[in-house]
Amino acid sequence: MSADIGIRGVNPSHHSGSPFPLSSFLFHDIPLRVLLRIPAGNVVFSHRIHCIMIMDFWDHKMLRSLFFVSFLFYTTLAHNNTAVPDKKWPTLSGHKPAVVARGGFTGLMPESSTDGILTALATSVDDVVIMCSLQMTKDRKGICLTDIRLDNSTTVAATDPEGKKTYKVNGKDVTAWFSVDYTTEMLKNVALTQPMFSRLNYFDGVYPITSVEELFNFSSRNWLNVQNAAFFLERGIPVVDYVLNVMKQHHLDIISSPEIAFLKNITRKLKAGTTKVIFQLLNPTDVEPSTGQQYGSIVKDLGPIKSFASGIMVPKDYIWPVRADKYLGERTTLVADAHKQGLEVYASGFANDMFSSYNYSYDPVVEYLQFIDKGDSVDGVITDFPPSASEAVACFAHNNTIVRKVQALVISNAGASSVYPGSSDLAYQQAVDDGADFIDCTVQMSKDGVAFCLTDIDLMAYTTAVSTFMSRNSRVPEIKPGNGIYSFDLTWSEIQTLKPQMVNIFTNFKRNPANKNIGRIITLSEFLDFAKAKAVKGVLIDIQNARYLISKKSLDIVSVVSTALRNATLDKNSTQQVLIQSDDTAVLSKFKDIPSYKRVLFFKKANSDAPKPTVDEIKKYADAVNIPRSDVILVANSLTTAKTNIVKEMKDGNLTVFVHVFRNEMISLAADYFSDPYVELATFIQNYKIDGVVTDTPATASRYLRSPCSDLATHDPTYKIQPAEVASLVSAVKDALPPAKPPAPVLQISDIVDPPLPEMTVAKKTETTAAATPKPTPPPSGAWTNGANVALSLVAILMFAVLSSGY
Repeated sequence: MSADIGIRGVNPSHHSGSPFPLSSFLFHDIPLRVLLRIPAGNVVFSHRIHCIMIMDFWDHKMLRSLFFVSFLFYTTLAHNNTAVPDKKWPTLSGHKPAVVARGGFTGLMPESSTDGILTALATSVDDVVIMCSLQMTKDRKGICLTDIRLDNSTTVAATDPEGKKTYKVNGKDVTAWFSVDYTTEMLKNVALTQPMFSRLNYFDGVYPITSVEELFNFSSRNWLNVQNAAFFLERGIPVVDYVLNVMKQHHLDIISSPEIAFLKNITRKLKAGTTKVIFQLLNPTDVEPSTGQQYGSIVKDLGPIKSFASGIMVPKDYIWPVRADKYLGERTTLVADAHKQGLEVYASGFANDMFSSYNYSYDPVVEYLQFIDKGDSVDGVITDFPPSASEAVACFAHNNTIVRKVQALVISNAGASSVYPGSSDLAYQQAVDDGADFIDCTVQMSKDGVAFCLTDIDLMAYTTAVSTFMSRNSRVPEIKPGNGIYSFDLTWSEIQTLKPQMVNIFTNFKRNPANKNIGRIITLSEFLDFAKAKAVKGVLIDIQNARYLISKKSLDIVSVVSTALRNATLDKNSTQQVLIQSDDTAVLSKFKDIPSYKRVLFFKKANSDAPKPTVDEIKKYADAVNIPRSDVILVANSLTTAKTNIVKEMKDGNLTVFVHVFRNEMISLAADYFSDPYVELATFIQNYKIDGVVTDTPATASRYLRSPCSDLATHDPTYKIQPAEVASLVSAVKDALPPAKPPAPVLQISDIVDPPLPEMTVAKKTETTAAATPKPTPPPSGAWTNGANVALSLVAILMFAVLSSGY
């Protein structure tokens, strides 16, 4: 390991400002490998890193920062993270696209913060490029911030309430706090903040502003983005001279700017072939200050750009436009056209936590693949979340691996319910296409006893019932508070008039609205026939509300399911597994005599522990459990806080463990997972060895399991998707958190065992069975006469028998 980590700044005990080794500060020459908890002989890490920290800048916060970094390094470097073997790419050079981290790991921490840069280096491909967006101070020093308005990303407004000014920036009046009004000494006590309110603010006010020179001490590959050269030159600050001075100390791989005059000037002064010069095109209607032309006009003629730049950087919409309805439009020819001119293309604006298009189903990797794995590839991506970009390049692009690298089951949750309405025929087909091992049917019953698949017994959310059958709504407190339109109050013919409906699990995150009401609701028998025809590994049949249906509605859902499975011969099928799932042990007991079925006890509410006697009790009723994610890893305030032993306890009891429900929407992901569903999957599958994931998006889970980056056991040089280190972030920001909530209850035997199901009378059983069985075609008219004669004869015989018995 060749990491040289030190601290540059002010030591509380002496103010020389000179660098000194991290090991000499507090840790008394403890080897760095031990300090960072990295296993010996198991790391390849080539970056030369200098931690740039000002130790008298809120000392306790910086010590907290060091503690946090140690966890991050343990999490991300415990396995090889060396360069990805090169293959032929449809980029201009034929090499893989560059991953460019805008100001470090900006999606997690403030831009250009020390820990943000370290985290980007530690979690990304080894040749990640660190981008610094340049702003100039009054004393002609450079700092790294994208926005020229300091108040959007620092605490300057609190430090200097009267410092607001109005300047013309590219011809527009901008009122803000500007770096040109402050010296670096004046900015010493100004701290960084997140400019996006949707991102964690726990790190706000922790890190000082980073200078260009300090940032470039971290990385071996550097990009300097000069955004406002003309603005600074008007105030007597020649940016070209500053950049040339920086290059005397640090190698710059790339220099970029949206200003043609600056690029022409710097190009004349650079040695040929040492540094790439990239022209940044801003929004199409923005005006380039040197020429007065709009960028949308300039991009139509790429030829002249070659005279002063080797490539272009464009917002990603220049390549894949997004329509007003948030679906992708037709791809432009920009990348192909630029490559023909010998120009590289870098796409900017990637961020996992910013919605882009419904086409991506909230999967950040799918968006990257749209730019690098379909047709001509961009030559690099500028991102706030470099780990996800690294996954796309190193793990998923050009990867058609069929064999699973990690053995865990992918179980659909109402089919691919993030793509089509849950439990519809289209959702099930999509789940199969996306690689689900098991498809699921939550069984509901109609008034006339027909079993069908739908997520909820209440039709209001998952179908269009509200528009047609609102008058049939009722309140059933045994099932849920409030009113609902229940399946057992509508006949199957009435239910067939309804359309399934896409449900948005999170209010502000719509799911594929173009598919809101397409597809159809299918019967249990149709579902089983489909599963057999598609040859999936198995089916999960979920039985809910059996006790109420039997006792109050004379609907024997257990018998109906048993009959349907027998009719489909799945009780004897040796190639497809049947999972019978219920939260009611009495339901599971009804299937105990069919050895080909595997019984799954479903837990909806979180539990913190499962003592051995409880696990032993579960074994009497079930072969597997399906537990919520919150049983395994505790999350509060968007951070993982602790892990439980519940998976180990269940598996020690020889129970198979499934976990539900995995979703792609970033709001469902703890910050420790980097707004990346693949990191969450890696954490559960690698750290806890769960046997299956229940997911709304089978494509994401299947893609992860088939990726070479999911297999941490191999020692090939491929980049690995590392599990999160639970509670690493919360340990760094615990002072900023509200009080912790009490833990979930311990799972008790009394929580497991349910009383036997109520019995139905013979008449009720006959009624349910008859309703559940398809009605035969009426016989010819003569058959009805013969049937009537037979019936009369039987009545006569019965009356004779009764009289003869003496009654």
